[in-house]
Amino acid sequence: MAEAAVSGRDPGLAGPGQAAVPGRSTARPHRVLVVEDEPALLRALEINLRARGYEATTAVSGRAALREAGQRPPDAVLLDLGLPDVDGAVVIRQLRTWSRAPVIVLSGRTGSGDKIGALDAGANDYVTKPFDIEELLARLRAALRRDEPPGAGVVTLGRWRIDLAAYTAHRADDPGAGEQAPVPAAMHLTPTEWRLLELLLRHPGQLVPATRLLTDVWGPGYERNTNYLRFHMARLRRKLEDDPSRPRYLRTEPGMGYRYQPDGAAPPG
Repeated sequence: MAEAAVSGRDPGLAGPGQAAVPGRSTARPHRVLVVEDEPALLRALEINLRARGYEATTAVSGRAALREAGQRPPDAVLLDLGLPDVDGAVVIRQLRTWSRAPVIVLSGRTGSGDKIGALDAGANDYVTKPFDIEELLARLRAALRRDEPPGAGVVTLGRWRIDLAAYTAHRADDPGAGEQAPVPAAMHLTPTEWRLLELLLRHPGQLVPATRLLTDVWGPGYERNTNYLRFHMARLRRKLEDDPSRPRYLRTEPGMGYRYQPDGAAPPG
């Protein structure tokens, strides 16, 4: 039963340092996928996560978890090992073929072999049932912090100041007079554009393969849909680059992928 597996404070009470409640902040809440076949425990985890400002998605089997992760890529996964269709370790290995999201295993299995097997498959942490909900949430916050590259919160891209925590793009310079085609003080980006831009900005100077961009943003099965990338990258350049036809920051690496060039060095040729 869930009461035996989860203990802690009332799920409606959010403590200091926990995620902001959606609607009280412009930040996008972290999306956490909960994979658990026991209905009461699944519901308890879902309530606790949402009460603390996370976006909670759920699945009751391994195959459903992989479908959900493909359709709405999570920022973190809470995963039971004893699923009705496939073992949780199989789910971890499948996720690791395309996702770097931290995985915290929740299991009643206490043997060292099970723990080693899950961690070797790609899990980031292992919590045995029953567990305290506050400890689990602390482990979740720690896993999300470790997955966050340092110094990637606010990035200046040309004339734009990009805040990846608040999901805002504002002019970094004076939007004032004299411009033939005035640039707005703030730029609206779609959710898809934000996910693409975030992946690039969090890897400054590094090539991000097209296959990774496609699977991280659209999910597994979209690796060949390079037309999606071309369309949305063209939109990003029109919004953020001074000369979209000769981008300085959001570069194409032909046949490979895309790169964020932090110094904006002029492209060759």
